Formats: sequence, C-alpha cells, structure tokens
Amino acid sequence: MRLFTALWPSEAAVADLAAALGGDRRGEWPGGAERARGFRPIPPRRWHVTLCFHGDDADPETVAARLRAGVAELHETEPDFALPPLCLAGAGTFRGALWVGVAPENDVGSGGVSPVLRRVALLAGADVRRFRPHVTVARWSGGRVEPDRLTDRLNSYVGPAWSAGSLDVVASERHSGTLTYRTVYRVPLNPR
Repeated sequence: MRLFTALWPSEAAVADLAAALGGDRRGEWPGGAERARGFRPIPPRRWHVTLCFHGDDADPETVAARLRAGVAELHETEPDFALPPLCLAGAGTFRGALWVGVAPENDVGSGGVSPVLRRVALLAGADVRRFRPHVTVARWSGGRVEPDRLTDRLNSYVGPAWSAGSLDVVASERHSGTLTYRTVYRVPLNPR
C-alpha cells in the first residue's frame, strides 16, 4: 500500500475533461499520442490532484492526524481561510506523462502555482519547490513524442469550477494487476 494525500475533482469537472479529451481510446486523443509507445489513458475514476506522496511505509492514521492538526492550526491563524473554487485548466507533459493543470477559478491562466494551492500542498507535507498541481490523464513508456502536439488541444482548456472540501489520505493498491485508489481518511478543510 502506497499512501498519498489528494484532492478529487468533482464529477462534473471529470466528465467535462473526459469529453474534451475525446474518450479513452488512444486514437481519439490529442495529436501525437499515436507516436507514444505504451500510451495508456488513465481512467477518469482515478483522476486526482496529488498534494504529497507519503511512501510505502507511512501510517495512514499518523498522516491523517498530521493533516487534521495542520488544518486546525491554519484555521487558528487564519479563521477565514477557505480554498477557492478550482478549475482544471491548460496542459503539459512530464517525462512519460500528459497532465492537465489545476488553478483557482480566479487565477486560471496566470502560469504560476497559486499561493493557496502551494499552502495546502505544504500542509500535506509536499516539497513545494517542486510542486505543480495537476491531474495526470495519460502515461507512456517511450517513443518520439512531440509535447506541443500532445498538449495543443488542451492548452486553452478550462473546465467547470469545483470545490474541494477535504484533503483525502488515499491508498494506492494493486489487486490482480489492477491499480485501485481507496480513500482511507478524509480530513475536512473547514473543520467547523
């Protein structure tokens, strides 16, 4: 079991992005996917924003307790803190991954990482110097990929706004070769 802390986009945000991507068949994906060896879309039910990986040996209860304490401290110092509505917007690639960005609704298109998302990632334990809020929508193992062609259709994409009400401690498990995600703790972002 590997643990990570995540935000889950709303069903409407996931459905809108899935429609923009054109389905889950390789041939319908943005230009360039056909040249990627081992190209595989990530099923929409697994789309999430990873805030922090905690590793294989992390204890879920300890991670959840740390998150609850961090949220409580945040609200003590900033009683009015609230995570603004978020949007899935824009796209990019990492080595072997196609992703769609995440930004506050009022900050879409700024190009940088929003301070409020950076703060929530720090609360989860992330190295915020390397943090880039995103949803991974496809992976590939090799081949000649032209990132601009792969992201072209998604660069101007902005999905519907959604609200994240909790930080979820998620277990990534493999059963009979199938990867599944299971929320083991849900820590409300507004504890009141």
